[in-house]
Amino acid sequence: MKNLKSKYIGYTFLFTAITFSVACNKEYLNPNAATADDVLTSAKGLTGVTVGLQKSYSTTRPSMLYASITLNGLTTNELISINTGNTNEERLAAGGVQVDGSNTIIGNVWIGANKIIYDADNVIKNAANLPDKNYAAGLIAHASIFKALALGNLSEYWEKIPAGTGQNVQFITRLDGFNKAISTIDNALAAIAANPISTSFLGNIPAGIDIVNTLNALKARYALFAGNYALALTAANAVDLTKKSTFTYDALNLNPLFEIATSTNNVIQPKNLSLGQTGANVPDAADLRIPFYTSVNTTVRINGFGAGTFTQIPVYLPGEITLIKAEAYARQAAPNLSSSLTELNKIVTKTAATDPFGVGASLPALTGPYTQQELLDLIYKHRCIELFMSGLKLEDMRRFGRPTSEMKRSFMPYPFQERDNNTNTPANPAF
Repeated sequence: MKNLKSKYIGYTFLFTAITFSVACNKEYLNPNAATADDVLTSAKGLTGVTVGLQKSYSTTRPSMLYASITLNGLTTNELISINTGNTNEERLAAGGVQVDGSNTIIGNVWIGANKIIYDADNVIKNAANLPDKNYAAGLIAHASIFKALALGNLSEYWEKIPAGTGQNVQFITRLDGFNKAISTIDNALAAIAANPISTSFLGNIPAGIDIVNTLNALKARYALFAGNYALALTAANAVDLTKKSTFTYDALNLNPLFEIATSTNNVIQPKNLSLGQTGANVPDAADLRIPFYTSVNTTVRINGFGAGTFTQIPVYLPGEITLIKAEAYARQAAPNLSSSLTELNKIVTKTAATDPFGVGASLPALTGPYTQQELLDLIYKHRCIELFMSGLKLEDMRRFGRPTSEMKRSFMPYPFQERDNNTNTPANPAF
């Protein structure tokens, strides 16, 4: 925790310097301040920017991490809005036409993602010019994680996403967005393969993120979302499932779920002990993931990764990777239902003691036999439980063909800020 605190504080000035130097056109110069050129041409400056990416993504209420979990949870019935005075949350919970381009939660995801892509591109481009190629590989890889997450978030919530950053940019399809995230990851993996990340770089960023495993995990996620099942399986097999990759917190950088929701009980909370699921998708009563993710204090409350001020939040869960394998086997042109069931049962029978994060259902194995559709239905059910409040459920609902009656919206409208300033902004989706 001490390392995270010192690195966030130490690089705040550099991150602020580049942000304001890029945004400001006037010639009010501070002779003691770093210029954009200074920041983007030095290892120290670029480290400041990429550490800033992590802070921007993972802390505070406007962050992409918190906003995405809230947007996803309210839209898919995982979560409820607690306070009717929270207009933006209330409208997401109501759904449909109540959700428009003025919604600040939607705006936080959109603006945050585009800002992260802009800053990450600066790091990736300028790191390649540094003489220390091992340090540069670390910069490229770390920044690429956040660029990929930003591209993935945009592609999960909008039908089309900006092709780049700048004024009046064109738009690309969400499928192109997922593939762009994969290309970003491939570039980072190639940089690492050519020049392994230096220990000096790892010592200069917040502890917690396992860079190589995270890159492969995100590649598996977005390949699955793009329908490239062979690639998803290959990438998932490259992830070491015994390792953790986390956002860590301290007294100055609090866990946003706890800070905003858990500690106040005034914004969002789980809908119920069924995790918002209905019918055949309701968790088994003996499923130990229910008490992991929820607690009961008069009402159902957030537990799990929002339980405390300093609780680490996973960048991805090992269970997600196993479920990616199960789904990829089931969806191949020639489905391998036996291997799919084997992977799914690793999740069904997993105990808390054998999971790096303590997420375990501890249920009896599923025996089958199952048809492809039956197996996919079970994979969906266990993704909803294993990955509760991960920000991934809306994408899952579309991919598994869930009825629109189960979701408040399928895709989000474009923020007014984008529409007012970019004539290429597409029409809003009907639902």
